Amino acid sequence: MHKVLILGAGLVARPIVRYFLRLGDVDVTVASLYLEDAEALVDNHSRGTAIAVDVGDTDSVEPLIEGSDLVVSLVPYALHVAVAGFAIRHQVDMITASYVSPEMRALDTEARNAGVTILNETGLDPGLDHMAAMRLIDQVRHAGGRVISLDSCCGGLPSPEAANNPWKYKFSWSPRGALLAGRLGARYLHEGRTVSVPGPELFAHHWPYEVEGVGRFEMYPNRDSMPYIDLYELKNLRSMRRGTIRYPGWCETMKVVADLGLLDIDERSHPPGATYGDLVSAGLPQGAGSVTERLARRLGIATDHEIIARLEWAGLLSDEPLPEGEASLLDLVAARFQRLMVYRPGERDMVLQRHELVASYPDKRPDERFVSLLVAYGEKTGDSATARSVSLPAAIAGDLMLRGKLKMPGVRIPTAPEIVRPVLERLEELGITFKEWSEPVKA
Repeated sequence: MHKVLILGAGLVARPIVRYFLRLGDVDVTVASLYLEDAEALVDNHSRGTAIAVDVGDTDSVEPLIEGSDLVVSLVPYALHVAVAGFAIRHQVDMITASYVSPEMRALDTEARNAGVTILNETGLDPGLDHMAAMRLIDQVRHAGGRVISLDSCCGGLPSPEAANNPWKYKFSWSPRGALLAGRLGARYLHEGRTVSVPGPELFAHHWPYEVEGVGRFEMYPNRDSMPYIDLYELKNLRSMRRGTIRYPGWCETMKVVADLGLLDIDERSHPPGATYGDLVSAGLPQGAGSVTERLARRLGIATDHEIIARLEWAGLLSDEPLPEGEASLLDLVAARFQRLMVYRPGERDMVLQRHELVASYPDKRPDERFVSLLVAYGEKTGDSATARSVSLPAAIAGDLMLRGKLKMPGVRIPTAPEIVRPVLERLEELGITFKEWSEPVKA
């Protein structure tokens, strides 16, 4: 009987727990800071065990890893490195859905020497983005072509009928994590030129983005695209850009939130009776009028503009008192989003992931444009599309590891054909399917 340890019982954990419990030869232990969350996932299954564990407590976590054949870490990314250290020490393979940090990358040699596979970035984005892009890239190479540009974009959004608030956004994962990502700068390659975007200017860099059969959205750059040129083994590229997809209006409003300092992460105390409107007022020039009027003057827009309407709907211009105690401005905003931007019973989320590359050929064939598109919807009374597309790739890869079909010691991400092919094929059986097509590029 194989033993799988799943650390974390958050919003994306349920599909992976159920996947392993459906396998007849796997015992699953779900360890969470909150026992009731783990118990809800295990749901009294005969091969499931729920335990309460603080992953930061090494004395509690290490014995759990030692007794496992595979550990899946779904805890905050800062804890992955400690978990990986224990996995290497006890020769247990490990999977995460998070980006590879420099500290994690530093464990590569140690993992190789121990014969342990530490597979990271095996979720949706990062994860399926690598796999879908690599499948297209391999097609081009097998046809004798060379990739000259690659756009890779992803978004977890409300389905069109559930996009029913002024922001047209709801959270199927941590609002705090989403806001923290909005503080990061970005870098990408455009027509042979490297473009660097500082964090405070991230939301000023956005473009209209059409998704075939779904509609018009907007896209802004996602972190640093440049390392993926080497990770995907591409050479002499003209353009390389990874992006995040949102409904129109998100970026212009988040740019105002950032400019007002509301993404600040330093904890601070606030005067008794301070309100959310006071937070915004502090970032505005002094003058006559309400906070709404002063903000509109600063932005050069009318008080009934959509940006103002979104901020008002979120309560960020209101006289509602701030919660007591110390908190960062980012956490105060995240708390508002957590309360308001939620899925109601019966509402579905939607995952969009689209890859577009252009290939050049050494013969007289014209350049060719390839597109790979995933459109997935959540289950009205079941798992969200985000949860399924984040955790099922990790589940499938973990199953391959348990069967001895995926042994690639070291700190890895899922770009090798040994991972890409079986994971994407199994996902298609589970209803997560990329549509692919190509067409000549018009001169």
